[in-house]
Amino acid sequence: LFYQGVDDFTEAILQGLTNEVQAVRKKTEQLVPGLDLRDAVDLKQCYMDCYAGQMTDTSSLKGCVTTNLPHKGRTHPMKEEGGKYMPDLMYRFLAEDVPMGMCFNKGLGEILGVPMPTTDKVLAWAQGCIGMEILVNGKMAGKDVGKTRAPQANGVSTVEGFLKAAKIDKAAVAAAAAKATPVAAVPPPAETEEKSPFCVLVCGGGNAAQVATAMFAARYQTIAVSLFADEAAKWKAALGSDEYELTLDTGKVVKSRPADITNDPSVAALADAIILAVPTFAHGRYFEALEPYIKPNCIVACMPARSGGDILFASKLGSKAEQMVFVGFETLPWACRFTEWGRKASILGTKGSIIAAVTPEAKCFQTYVVMQGLLGVFPKVVQSPNNLGISLRNTGAVIHPGVMYGRWCPEKWDGAPLAEKPLFYQGVDDFTEAILQGLTNEVQAVRKKTEQLVPGLDLRDAVDLKQCYMDCYAGQMTDTSSLKGCVTTNLPHKGRTHPMKEEGGKYMPDLMYRFLAEDVPMGMCFNKGLGEILGVPMPTTDKVLAWAQGCIGMEILVNGKMAGKDVGKTRAPQANGVSTVEGFLKAAKIDKAAVAAAAAKATPVAAVPPPAETEEKSPFCVLVCGGGNAAQVATAMFAARYQTIAVSLFADEAAKWKAALGSDEYELTLDTGKVVKSRPADITNDPSVAALADAIILAVPTFAHGRYFEALEPYIKPDTVVACMPARSGGDILLASKMNGKADDVIFVDFETLPWACRFTEWGRKATVFGTKGRILGAVTPPAKTTKALTALQGLLGVFPKVVQSPNNLGISLRNTGAVIHPGVMYGRWCPEKWDGAPLAEK
Repeated sequence: LFYQGVDDFTEAILQGLTNEVQAVRKKTEQLVPGLDLRDAVDLKQCYMDCYAGQMTDTSSLKGCVTTNLPHKGRTHPMKEEGGKYMPDLMYRFLAEDVPMGMCFNKGLGEILGVPMPTTDKVLAWAQGCIGMEILVNGKMAGKDVGKTRAPQANGVSTVEGFLKAAKIDKAAVAAAAAKATPVAAVPPPAETEEKSPFCVLVCGGGNAAQVATAMFAARYQTIAVSLFADEAAKWKAALGSDEYELTLDTGKVVKSRPADITNDPSVAALADAIILAVPTFAHGRYFEALEPYIKPNCIVACMPARSGGDILFASKLGSKAEQMVFVGFETLPWACRFTEWGRKASILGTKGSIIAAVTPEAKCFQTYVVMQGLLGVFPKVVQSPNNLGISLRNTGAVIHPGVMYGRWCPEKWDGAPLAEKPLFYQGVDDFTEAILQGLTNEVQAVRKKTEQLVPGLDLRDAVDLKQCYMDCYAGQMTDTSSLKGCVTTNLPHKGRTHPMKEEGGKYMPDLMYRFLAEDVPMGMCFNKGLGEILGVPMPTTDKVLAWAQGCIGMEILVNGKMAGKDVGKTRAPQANGVSTVEGFLKAAKIDKAAVAAAAAKATPVAAVPPPAETEEKSPFCVLVCGGGNAAQVATAMFAARYQTIAVSLFADEAAKWKAALGSDEYELTLDTGKVVKSRPADITNDPSVAALADAIILAVPTFAHGRYFEALEPYIKPDTVVACMPARSGGDILLASKMNGKADDVIFVDFETLPWACRFTEWGRKATVFGTKGRILGAVTPPAKTTKALTALQGLLGVFPKVVQSPNNLGISLRNTGAVIHPGVMYGRWCPEKWDGAPLAEK
């Protein structure tokens, strides 16, 4: 047995190897104060992190290795000879893990002057087994060093040279460490892969709900629930036994089928995530209906939440809301439309990024991972500090009622029908601009008063209307000198008219349109209600609201106060019984002391531009390198939604794969039970296709990385994400060496391991994912591009595995357990001290 056969002798070898890696880590941290190598734990700690609960003896390293359930029954790699067995000493445990892992550790130790006697002993033995000359007289000076991942293979032989190659700037590290705030440790990924069931509940039956249902159902159990009349039954009947057909703006067509389409809210008991893609006025009804069934830790996301969504959620769910995660999105991710109701839809464009806030903040990481995994590479889900910022940013609560008032109030309209439809945005005049300016100034006054009452509260996203235009429509306006100029010259607004109803060949304004019927009670009333609680005068808001409530047949404002009989139908805080500052802060889960403490520790963060209000087609091209199990799985998975090209440089593998697939689709069975059918744009051995790629995934053995880097280098475009699954030891240094100066223009991602356990079921045509890791460590170079890289990769991989940021590539390199456990156990069983060279009767 390989792992279960570890004895005291082998344990001593393993302990020696891991202690020497820890000595390398310690010396590096001494040379570079502040360098975060938290992930480079010793072998026993790695077992404790990754296999917690699966070992029956954790008192020693030997106990961890021999009693770990996932290792049970695994034997040494053997070759049968004449009915008996001989060790396969050319197996990857030596042939790959020694040159690609152990040699990095030894090479760096040599540079740092760290004695590594156990490593020397194992390496000297192993190099003979695999026919290489690496170690000569205890130094990395053999003729085959260049074939290893030792820093010396890339011409690095000094501490300064290593730090430069690894892009570790001592001054920058020290400065960052001085500003850093303590971060809760995230457990590293488990080494086992499990089936990853995940259930999404999509609420609604309109454009966005049907698109979300079809998109998510391609990979996850997805249930659509509609509480509106008989919409669910009609949708179910329209779809029949067929698959829903969703045409993406990437050009791909996704075919899928929800697990159910129902009006029964009890299905919420199954959901890990609930997406509300319904008008904001319907949110309360869904919250009430779902409340008895939602399980703890369920993510409830509103697209969009608009104003006060978090407070409404807490009100409707009561104490149960404390066990949930609420996500308020500012807007919808896509522009989309049915092409055949209940059966087909198209995404016309996708936002590049989308703002979202999470309550409670402690659940931000896991929540953004799930949302990005569901939505895909685009839109990028950008964290907003809190839901109040999202609420006060609601531009629809200002621009829509403001422009409607500016055109149809008694001061501007005599009530007579018009011969043609007037322009909505382009028709904004000086009078309307003054109304809009008054409304947005009053919201800013509410923001300012809130920030005064809660020092340190980050409401950065609650910008005024003009700034919102500058952020979201940059480059699309010809006059940005004034708010009026921004609104009237904004290209995406061009030609849009007021909502009108035709009467006798002429037109009357539709004053019950959502610009008033939804944006006033669901947006403006939140602003006014909070302003009233804070004592902020809002005369323009009062004027517009008093007029609008008459148009939509509601009584909200009475004598300038939020005291009308219909306040309860609005998003005003008063609708949920909130009438004091303390009550509002409690309802919004804003803790003044906690905010102040967090603000005192916070380091300045570069501002992230808010998402554009326009949706564009979002082309994205992925290049998957390799032709083995993982490469074919990645190709099939990514090709379902994005242009994906497979490239293999190994012999004639690409031609064979292309011939095997023919004109058919590749069939990938996921561990969620879903079957994904897709087709890559090409399968080739031509590296020039790298010129098309936005992301390049290397799913090849680590010894092949250098060859791919060299071949792709002339064609890779700047800012391409290059991810190795896994990179193992020194992947970043190898990339820099092989890509020359071009490495500074790309984003390198070093994954510790593969995301899945997978296998072909029919080579070149079918594969199965048996299990997916819950989490996977990834380090990004340069660190400034971490968000961009990990967002794209999470979008490609899906909800699982969660991509967990490792501080740097060196931590990933020194964490490489395969560089310790595999050679160590092989040595412990087959070295001359333990084996006489005779064949064995059994494995």
